[in-house]
Order: sequence, then C-alpha cells, then structure tokens
Amino acid sequence: MRRARRPQSLTELVSYQRVVPPSSHVRILGLDPGSIRTGYAVVDSEAGKVKYIVSGAIRTQGESFAERLQEIFTAVDQLTNEFRPSEVAIERVFMHRNADSALKLGQARGAALSATFALRPKVFEYAPREVKQAVVGTGGAEKDQVQLMVKRLLNLSGPLGPDAADALAIALCHAFARNLNAMTAAAR
Repeated sequence: MRRARRPQSLTELVSYQRVVPPSSHVRILGLDPGSIRTGYAVVDSEAGKVKYIVSGAIRTQGESFAERLQEIFTAVDQLTNEFRPSEVAIERVFMHRNADSALKLGQARGAALSATFALRPKVFEYAPREVKQAVVGTGGAEKDQVQLMVKRLLNLSGPLGPDAADALAIALCHAFARNLNAMTAAAR
C-alpha cells in the first residue's frame, strides 16, 4: 500500500488539508449550565460544516434549589431523547468570587450532564476563554460579541438569547476543535 506524500510548504499543507475530509457526522449538544437558566443548543457537524438544529434556555421555576435541579435534569433528558446527541460539549466550572455560587453552578452542571448519561455520549469540557477564543477570536470577548459571531457563523436571523448564544458558542467551539483535530490527524 502506497503512503500519501506529505506536503512540503505551508501553501501545500493548506491545500492538502482542504481535500482531507474531517471525521464523519456528529450531533453535538452544547450546554451552558446555570441554576436559574441553562442554555442548550444542538448542532450537526459534518465535513467541516456546522448546521444549526435548535437552541434555547431552560428557565427553572422551582421554589427550592432541589426542584430547580430536577427541572434542569428533566428538560435535558427530554432534549437528549428527542435529538440523540452523540457528543456533549459543556462549559468547564470556573471559580466564582462567591463559593456558594460556584457550588450551585457545579450542581446545575451535574444535573444537566447526568441527564445525558443514558445515551452514553462522549463529554467534552471547555473553559469560557477557550469558547470565546474559538468563536470570536479573543478570550476576553463580551457576551454581545459572542451573540453576534454565533449568529454570523450559523447564518441565523432574529433574536438570540444570551443563554442560547452561549450554548451555541460551546457547541461551535467543540465542532471547530474536532474538525481541526481530524484535519491534523489526517495530515500526519
């Protein structure tokens, strides 16, 4: 069996990468957890292209924190049953100034992730700065910049809430990372 010739220059490498197909179709569930609002997004990624499926926010109504966690779990469980993602991208927990807020965020994140486990998806975590870097080009981007770029990248019109935009940004970050990894592996 003959091995493919390796590219010799950067121009040749870019041309070479364009003809190497990224990995196969994958459905990604992006989650931006919060105890009051949890953003969600579902996208399909195939051949280097990302297609928007659905996004929104789970707004909890429960009086107690435990009731709100149950609502997050139930809503994410319904999403995973309807859209059947094979991969989940979620924001990594970062330390807040307030320890109580960080604990609540971690519990909301756990409730959302646990709801996906019946499908046994692969789970990927991204730091907030990583997501902003991938979507906007700078890790210090503001929320309105993230919303604008998400709409442009997915060619969306109409309003897009901040929680849905954040979840879409997380899903896009993962789609971009997996496509880059596939091209890098193929180039080797």
